[in-house]
Amino acid sequence: MTDTHVADTDDDRAERADHVCADCGRRFYTEDLLVLHRGVTHPEALDAAERDAYREAYAAEERAIRSFRLRALGILVLLYFGFLFLYVIYAS
Repeated sequence: MTDTHVADTDDDRAERADHVCADCGRRFYTEDLLVLHRGVTHPEALDAAERDAYREAYAAEERAIRSFRLRALGILVLLYFGFLFLYVIYAS
């Protein structure tokens, strides 16, 4: 019996991507991902406006990662102390 709900393959996902790198033909879902790709992989092909867009996208990505790390740390601290208090309450 075959399953009709097969997971998307990388090729299927790539076909739905709208933004294509002019240098290598790789496809991306968002323009920010394309800008980051071009800045990292093809920095010599960027003009001044594209370099500025890369710097802005890189800074936004850094802020998002820093925010995620802080939230993850906060959740871990809450879980740690939550389990610690539960242990103290139930173990005594």
